[in-house]
Amino acid sequence: MSSSKLPSSTHGSISTHNRPLANFHPKLWGDIFLCPSKMNVDGETQLQHEELKEEVRTMIKVDVDDELLPKLRLIDTIKRLGVSYHFEREIEEALLNVYDHPYQYDQTLEAVSLRFRLLRESGFNAPCETFNKFKDDEGNFSKSLTSDVKGLLELYEAAHLLVHGEHILEEALAFTTTHLELVKADCTVEYPLSALVSNALYQPIRKTLPRLEARRYFAIYKDDASHDKTLLKWWKDLDFATKLPFARDRLVELYFWMLGVYFEPDYSFGREILTKVATMVSVMDDIYDSYGTLEELQLYADAIQRWDVKCIDQLPDYMKLFYKPLLDVYGEAEEAMTKQEQSHCVQYSINKRSSTEVALNLALGAAYYPTSPYLITYRNRFKQLSESYFAEVKWYHENYVPTMEEYMRVAIISAAITVLSVTSLVGMGDVVPPEILNWASNNPKIIVACCIHGRLSDDIVSHKFEQEREHIPSAVECYMREHGVSEEEAHSELKKQVEDAWKDINYEMIFSDTSKVVSMSVLTRVLNLARACEFMYKAGDGYTHVGKTTKDGINSLLIDPISVSAQGN
Repeated sequence: MSSSKLPSSTHGSISTHNRPLANFHPKLWGDIFLCPSKMNVDGETQLQHEELKEEVRTMIKVDVDDELLPKLRLIDTIKRLGVSYHFEREIEEALLNVYDHPYQYDQTLEAVSLRFRLLRESGFNAPCETFNKFKDDEGNFSKSLTSDVKGLLELYEAAHLLVHGEHILEEALAFTTTHLELVKADCTVEYPLSALVSNALYQPIRKTLPRLEARRYFAIYKDDASHDKTLLKWWKDLDFATKLPFARDRLVELYFWMLGVYFEPDYSFGREILTKVATMVSVMDDIYDSYGTLEELQLYADAIQRWDVKCIDQLPDYMKLFYKPLLDVYGEAEEAMTKQEQSHCVQYSINKRSSTEVALNLALGAAYYPTSPYLITYRNRFKQLSESYFAEVKWYHENYVPTMEEYMRVAIISAAITVLSVTSLVGMGDVVPPEILNWASNNPKIIVACCIHGRLSDDIVSHKFEQEREHIPSAVECYMREHGVSEEEAHSELKKQVEDAWKDINYEMIFSDTSKVVSMSVLTRVLNLARACEFMYKAGDGYTHVGKTTKDGINSLLIDPISVSAQGN
């Protein structure tokens, strides 16, 4: 189509006529993060840190004659403090010993549950039948367990690592939830156990961002989540808040989100890449969803597929302001990785399209799928995301409400989890070989499950706001229309599908063939994306409408200082 008839815009003025504007609230943080304070660690303190780490390494080791429960508690504490990356080898060896040898460990509910959870968290196939010993003659969990609050709490946390078909863990989850809720209401359990119960009922360990869990559980480092001044300066220089005022200005929220994917110091470069790509995803989403006309978006979809700066002349002015920075983000990342001799992370082995991608091709129409049957670089994931957004826009303009099957074929891509998953692995450098990037690019079950979790979690909490204006149908509307049910019934069913997605993620990390060939470090990136979505959508759409939960999380990790003086010995 000709671009000559498109409405023009300038850097200072954006047309709002006949556009589905969302009126997103502006950013909340001002320039507070542009001048972050950092703690300088002197040589003597650094030496003390190293000595302490050596002491902890010795403490972690498990021998046959050791009392096991204290060791398990130590490993759990290290993990929940968010410092286990210092001791990955020692923890793996200790848990392998625990798994391989029939230690005569404490058979209390706390000990059995903690052992089970720690093993499963590390990918070991711990059998759920171990909990049968806590049932009575009628096959129910014994009522005597209800007085053991620590044991109930550990069983509750362990039960969240269930997979499909593990009915005993389903029963355990129902049993512990009921009785922990009673404990919470009774107010007789003393602090800190009372706080652990409340936190777990709101969000169990399996679904919690590790860094937030560390801050809640017991804070020890004042600079555990370092701010990236360069990243914030980059965003401010782009000035999308002025040039593209219809888009959400959420860099801080996105940095917090990506910090959930990997917080470890070794991945600072990957965190920067991932945050930049996530900001591009967010702005592109708003261009498709909250501003662009169908004619403009068709031009834009073509330009994304061509991925060529020469396409910029065909775009309306406001799209030009986004298109060039997008190419720059990917170009700079590829150049940096090439300099670091990580070119395999950019130009990895070609691989065939998956069945999901073929289905998406059919949904979108051949004109909007790359003509090559292969994925050449990780940029293709961003192109595919653009295609999924355009497919949804076409549904809206055709007044078409798809079936749930049709919707999910496209929606698992438009959730953007695939783009973020692959980008997070690209940012890990030589830790991730080319064959793992091939695996990730072919929509493995764990990434699809994460996509389903993110898409449905978002739709459940955001559909009411979206339907207040002209907007594409969400999973809620699609399910209601297809099954002739109420909104409440649709919510209930979709929440079940979210929980099923968690079971799939657990299965892929513990039992599947994937868990045998893909490292836990790689699988954890996908798990952390699901955890981040769980946090962001737990109490509403905490990204679009930045409320107390999101603000508290950001304050906790990026603003409020950590006091260690009051923590005792």
